[in-house]
Amino acid sequence: QVQLVESGGGLVQAGGSLRLSCAASGTIVSIVSMGWYRQAPGKQRELVARMKTNGSRNYADSVKGRFTISRDNAKNTVALQMNSLQPEDTAVYYCHTVHRDSWLDEYEYWGQGTQVTVSS
Repeated sequence: QVQLVESGGGLVQAGGSLRLSCAASGTIVSIVSMGWYRQAPGKQRELVARMKTNGSRNYADSVKGRFTISRDNAKNTVALQMNSLQPEDTAVYYCHTVHRDSWLDEYEYWGQGTQVTVSS
């Protein structure tokens, strides 16, 4: 089992910045990827940014150039620096990881979510 604990989030004015952090703990064998999803009221959960252990990154088009994902593989942590925040970025942000166990089976794990609210 892998647990994800998030920190950061909160209320910010449009144009401001926030930083989200997430740490994985538990019986960790191999982390394939870590990243962030978000879900706004009445909308489906969507990928914000993801980073694989090999260093490759994926971003949603809506956040490219504004958000930056980073990882510390040794510490099993991931961070999301969010700049130039807009009201449409308001959502619950979830940390996500894909973990590969000793039998090479892969499982997804989710954090509990942290609220990000951007006021206009």
